[in-house]
Amino acid sequence: MEYNTSRKKLVLPEYGRNIQKMVELAQAEPDREKRNKMVQAIIAIMGNMNPHLRDIADFKHKLWDHLAIISEFNLDIDSPYEPPLIETLLEKPEQVPYKGNNAKFKHYGQTIEKMVQVAVDMEEGELKEILIQLIANHMKKSYLTWNKEAVADEQIFKDLKIISKGKIDINIDETILTETKEILAKNKRRRIQRKK
Repeated sequence: MEYNTSRKKLVLPEYGRNIQKMVELAQAEPDREKRNKMVQAIIAIMGNMNPHLRDIADFKHKLWDHLAIISEFNLDIDSPYEPPLIETLLEKPEQVPYKGNNAKFKHYGQTIEKMVQVAVDMEEGELKEILIQLIANHMKKSYLTWNKEAVADEQIFKDLKIISKGKIDINIDETILTETKEILAKNKRRRIQRKK
């Protein structure tokens, strides 16, 4: 019995071992004309393995490139396409340039900072207070996504003050975030039930 671990490593595993064996057989064929016929048959089989890709432009070109890769560029045939360069396959992709992000707290994200700026620019009033409350609640949820430990409301208000450059300052005694209110309400209900 032969195990895959003892066999030669597949160059392109998506085509399977039989395609690789066919390519190796074509490489061993001394007659160039026969070798070309074998390769045409291999390309047809490779195309049949991915019929959903036939409508894609340059599908045939891609198959011939894959054939060259499977043969490790050691297949002397009359290919309708120029084989890819080994250097091109080995070179690392260029690094994707990302925009510089000077977020003070990356776990809140840029959207929160933009929302805080909108709140800062709003006129004083009930609408502004509601928006700040919503932002603070969202900050708490974002904080807990990245930091699994519990977070105190004081920490959220402190971060909010830093992000708003001191323009939003919430007094902890006056405001308690929704999540904290719910926890306090549950605890109160439990205490009442225990007394009964």
